[in-house]
Amino acid sequence: MKYENINMAHFIIRDNRFICHCRLIKSNEVVTVHVKNTGRGKEVLIAGALVALNYQPSPTRKTDYDLVAVKKGLMWINIDSQLPNSLAYEGILSEKISLPHFPGKLISLKREVTYGNSKFDLFATSDAGAKAFIEVKGMTLENKEVGAFPDAPTLRGLKHVNELQVAHENGYFTYVLFIVQFEKIRLATIHTQMQPRLAESFALAMADGVEVLAYNCKVEPGEVTVKKQVPFDLTYPFVDPNSQEN
Repeated sequence: MKYENINMAHFIIRDNRFICHCRLIKSNEVVTVHVKNTGRGKEVLIAGALVALNYQPSPTRKTDYDLVAVKKGLMWINIDSQLPNSLAYEGILSEKISLPHFPGKLISLKREVTYGNSKFDLFATSDAGAKAFIEVKGMTLENKEVGAFPDAPTLRGLKHVNELQVAHENGYFTYVLFIVQFEKIRLATIHTQMQPRLAESFALAMADGVEVLAYNCKVEPGEVTVKKQVPFDLTYPFVDPNSQEN
């Protein structure tokens, strides 16, 4: 997935979940920017951080720029919350991302399909008559090459995991697919300290047969590519990089 018009800048300050200010490197101009991720991002969105802004002017927009990536050390992290669904969709169609134990050959893949009280990101069918729901989650929180979800409590995520468990009990194949929006990672996990109930729901769902997958990405300022599957370990004791223990 590529961005059309990337401008490099330095991060200044975040006003709220949706808006921040950055200084363009090329012109030294301070611009108002839409943050394409409502997560906290405290460990990366710090004053002076190198960021990538996608220039998308429109009369219907309040800002001309979207903040899509930030550099942490030597590594770029993409924080565009709209990107994981597209990467997952293209990755499954191209077979770069595989669905374990899903029988037969994929014959259709639809976006945003409602089941029960939830709308899941993807719905797959195979020539063997199998049907699968796939819920896609972006992962941007990292510490010491470990990725974790979430970086802020998510009631929506909790609801989706519980609904996937119900769907599995009713005969569907079910998956949570984490698109890790950075490259250097040795395993992915759930941030139990951030949301204990979510970790508990994952444990129950996995015990019932819901499968959890994680794929990392090669990230550059203007391009993101799915790379390979990485291990998922629910029990790993993730340490929040924003905590005093780190």
